Amino acid sequence: MALSSFDFQQARVKLVLFKSRLRSVLYGVREAEPALFSVADNPVGQWVRTSLRPELGARPEVRELEQALQHMLSTGETLATRYQRGQIEEARAGLDQVNAFAEQIEALLMALERGFSTAA
Repeated sequence: MALSSFDFQQARVKLVLFKSRLRSVLYGVREAEPALFSVADNPVGQWVRTSLRPELGARPEVRELEQALQHMLSTGETLATRYQRGQIEEARAGLDQVNAFAEQIEALLMALERGFSTAA
């Protein structure tokens, strides 16, 4: 199944959803679920595995995106752990790191989308 701009938009929505869920954890609205920080269970990771990798897996940007995603998830998990240990302000301050990884992922998604649409 060929990727479309809709598929890339879905990835962007999943990325925003992750950041929103993480904020909810760091502001005490919800509990941290292990699946949120697992590449295999996280919605962005699932999208990469089921949609992106089959179509564009050979592209170096895909590997970069996977690395940025792993860094973002592990940073998020570290922040959630800090929050649970009572280091609330430090955990919330770390959201900037998560946002930096998310921006990197967004830039890679845009590059992949542009490259894919010109090749299609």
